[in-house]
Parts: sequence; C-alpha cells; structure tokens
Amino acid sequence: MRAPGAAAVLDDVLTGAGVAPAGYAVTLRGADPVFPTPPRVGELGAAAITAAALQAARLYERRAGVRQRVTVDVDAAAAAMRSWTYLASVSGPRRSPGGGQQFFATGDDRWIFLHRRAPHHAARQEKVLSSGGSDAEIADAVRRWKGAELEAAIVAADACAALVRSHEEWAAHQQAAAVAELPLLEITRIGDGDPLPSGSGDRPLRGLRVLDLTHVLAGPTCARTLAEHGADVLRIGINSKSDGNPMTRDTGHGKRSAVLDLKTSDGASALRTLIGGADVFSQGYRPGAVAALGFSPEAVAALRPGIVYVSMTAFGVKGPWRDRRGYDSVVQSVSGFADEVATGGEPRFLPVSALDYVTGYLAAFGVGVALERRAAEGGSYHVQLSLAQTGRYLAGLPRTEAAERAACAPELPAARLAALLTETQTPFGPLRHLAPTAGLSRTAARWDRPTVPMDHDSPVWA
Repeated sequence: MRAPGAAAVLDDVLTGAGVAPAGYAVTLRGADPVFPTPPRVGELGAAAITAAALQAARLYERRAGVRQRVTVDVDAAAAAMRSWTYLASVSGPRRSPGGGQQFFATGDDRWIFLHRRAPHHAARQEKVLSSGGSDAEIADAVRRWKGAELEAAIVAADACAALVRSHEEWAAHQQAAAVAELPLLEITRIGDGDPLPSGSGDRPLRGLRVLDLTHVLAGPTCARTLAEHGADVLRIGINSKSDGNPMTRDTGHGKRSAVLDLKTSDGASALRTLIGGADVFSQGYRPGAVAALGFSPEAVAALRPGIVYVSMTAFGVKGPWRDRRGYDSVVQSVSGFADEVATGGEPRFLPVSALDYVTGYLAAFGVGVALERRAAEGGSYHVQLSLAQTGRYLAGLPRTEAAERAACAPELPAARLAALLTETQTPFGPLRHLAPTAGLSRTAARWDRPTVPMDHDSPVWA
C-alpha cells in the first residue's frame, strides 16, 4: 500500500517515468478528502498536475538555466478533476452536468451503465434492446436481460455498456490482469533522429507545435496543459457537431481549431503536411482507428522524425478489451468505483472525472519527459496511457477516513471557488472557467488564446 499524500504520489509518478524526484522546488498544499468520497482523487490529481508543470519547468531550466518553484493546492486540483462543470457564460448560470447516461437494473439483479451521450451509441443500444429511447422504455427492456449478456451484446453492436462490478470482481477479470502488467504510463523510443530543441523563448514550451486529434476528456486535457505552458496547439476535429458541448469548450482553452475529414485524400494530405511541422501528435480515438487512416505511431514517425506520439485508450494495449470503446464513466463502472460509492444499493460515479483528467495531465507529463529525452538523445517517442491504468493506480491508494468525509461539503466554499475562476472573452461570448491549477514562480501558466469553435481556424501552422 502506497503512503498517502500528494507528495508521495508525485515521487512515485516521477520515479516510474525515470525522473529523479529529489532536488526540485515543489510545494503541495492540502490533503484529501476535498470532496466526500473515499478515493484520494484530489491528491492524485495534484500529483499529476504537478508532474506536468514540473516537467515543463525542467525543460525551461535546461534551456534558460533558471530553476523555479511549482505550487499546487490539492483542493484546486480536485476542482480541476471536474473542470468542465464550472464553465459558464458570465451572464448566465453555471451549467450542471447533463443526462444522456444512466444505470439500469438487469433481470439478474445486477446494474448496467449505458453511455448514451453520443446519439449513434444510443441508437445502437436501442436496436439491441428493441426499445424506444425514453428512460422508461430502456429500463423495461434492460430488465429482460442478464447483465453480462447485455454488456456483451451492446459492445458487439459497437456501442458502450458497462456491467457494474466491485473492485474484487474486477480484480479477478482477465482484462484487469492485463492492465496490472502495464505501468502507469509508458514512454518508448520508436525511431531515430537528431536531437531537437525542447522549446524556445520566455515560456517552457514556446516554439513547440502540438497536433491534438482527441475528444473528451483525457486527450484534450493533455493538449490544453501543453498550451498553458506555451505550446502552439492546433486541435483537429472530424466535424463541428460538438461546438455546444461544454467539455469541448472547456478543454479548448489555448488552442486553435480546424476540421479535417481524414477519410478523404485532401484531409489526409493536409494532416500529413501538418505532421511535417509538428513536435507532438496526440490522439485519443478508439484503438486502431487513426492507424487505419494511415497515421500509426510508426507512420507518423516516418513522416516526422523526432515526433512525440501520444496514445490514450480506455483499457490499455493488452488483454481481451484492448480494442474496446470506453469513457471515464464506463471504466469507473466496470472497475469498482461506481460500486464503491453506491448509495442505497444503486451505483454512483465519483464526484469528479478523475480517470479522464488525471490521464490527461499524466500524458502532458509524459510528453515533457519524451521531449527532454529527444533534446538529449534524439529520436521519436511513443507515450501510452489508459483510463484503466489510471484507475488501477487510484484504486491502490489508501482511502480517506469516513469521519473526514462526513465533514466535507460537496462543493468548495464560494469564496475559494471564486478565487480559482477566471473570465475570458471568446467567440462564444464571455466565459467564466477555472484558471490553470499549477503555479510556476517564473513562467506563469496561462492560455494565450480563448477557446474557439471547432472549425474556427485554417489547418495550417501559424
């Protein structure tokens, strides 16, 4: 059992990636529980955010010879694990998390989670269930199924479902055993190339270009984090349908944004041109989807020697579920968290999307480590993470005490939350949102661009 505390978790994360934890100026303030939940989501979030910021500071020190202090508050990190829920129009109310997904009771007294926010997923589920789309119709249809059989049928129909399992049941599962063989994150050299600069100018990642081919939430968080340390991030979407999604808007801070149809020759050609000028290529689609379009890690490294390629998946690169679709809510359901925080016998989610956000911050940290190696040794690198690997790490941390949780409010005090928020003028109007969580003493984290609509910019480097 690992020792509790954000500092101990940070040391473990750094050591696991081959980064010496000693000798760096870091201040981590506060402790869990921030919100009334057993898993130490604030401390893990703080460790991941600090790791990404610290690695950015290391790159700046390597170039400028200036060491700086990184400061992160655990309560701010816990809020950052549900960042999108704080996004609001300055003139309107904060948006509460929407529906589109729900737990349903099965005929064998189990619970199953159906991810229904994506319309095409919902339609495929309804086809399997032979039901209408209302909650009542779906609930009635689900009760005619055994849980494991329905999960398998919906997954076979290329949609998302998750049988709710306990931590113990998940630990005995073949996929959990495969995940247990993987590190928290993996950084592999995949090609040769000359050493390249890890940035330039007055900010840690200034001068670096990032292609962000991801969608909610882990992947966009990775690129948003790189942007807050000065990287030029170009988000590449496949369409403009998610412009109204607060998750998409909140993870768009600091980025330019363009849309390309990669299934067309023009779209694929435009992306290949962009890759030629990129330092980082980050993708978070279903395993194999981007590779099938000609953009596997090896193909991208051939196009751009020295690239840092990032892959984020739901269940990792091993095991029978390695190609399965998944989201934070899906992985929470199958791996024990939804069962652990059940209320009145009905599963619930953690009050934060810790698996998504922590994975995103860890990915940004991994990019920083790979960039440091590239500067010293040359080469191209592949950074690989999954929500399930992050979940396994979180599940292995000690739990908070019940008495401490009972004293926690479900939200930060209003004055504290106000201090963490900022306002930005955007094409969507003035938005209120969380500011970057990490404090750097010399190169303050900030976003130089506002969040913009998906098809706001041309698919070219500025």
